[in-house]
Amino acid sequence: MFNPNRVELTRYPAPVLGRVAAPIETIDESIRALVDRMAEIMIANKGVGLAGPQAGVGLRIFIISLTGTKKDVRAYINPTVTPTSDDSDANEEGCLSIPGVYTKVRRYRTCTVTATDLDGKQFTEDADGLYARALQHEYDHIEGMTIADRMGATARIAHRRQLKKLQKEYEKRE
Repeated sequence: MFNPNRVELTRYPAPVLGRVAAPIETIDESIRALVDRMAEIMIANKGVGLAGPQAGVGLRIFIISLTGTKKDVRAYINPTVTPTSDDSDANEEGCLSIPGVYTKVRRYRTCTVTATDLDGKQFTEDADGLYARALQHEYDHIEGMTIADRMGATARIAHRRQLKKLQKEYEKRE
């Protein structure tokens, strides 16, 4: 399936970033090791969230730590994220998989997440502010969507050089 020791940050336009991730059937040591490795990647890159596809693993999992620290990392396995109001706002977002690109993304101000934790227990939480934004951003990743997909035409033009650079870097690696 995957080797947690070989998990690394995946960059745009890697195909795994554009595919809907598969559900996790069993929470075992390989999933716990994946979460640990994802936390290392997220913290090393100064992020607050990271999804399985961003680690090159097409599974429905993401982690969030609003403080960017290991002690606050929380895993969300097979999550659903549902808006709880029609109220939304557009704020600038970046993405560890699309370095150098920051663009305004419209997100719901509040949402509810239901997921399973690393102990196999299901939980539900209401979120607002940065937490709601992070949940929606990471959920997009497991649905095969990035901030590049959410960009408007003006932002796409503004970021075309960086996106093209990332495309060329990806082609060199493959």
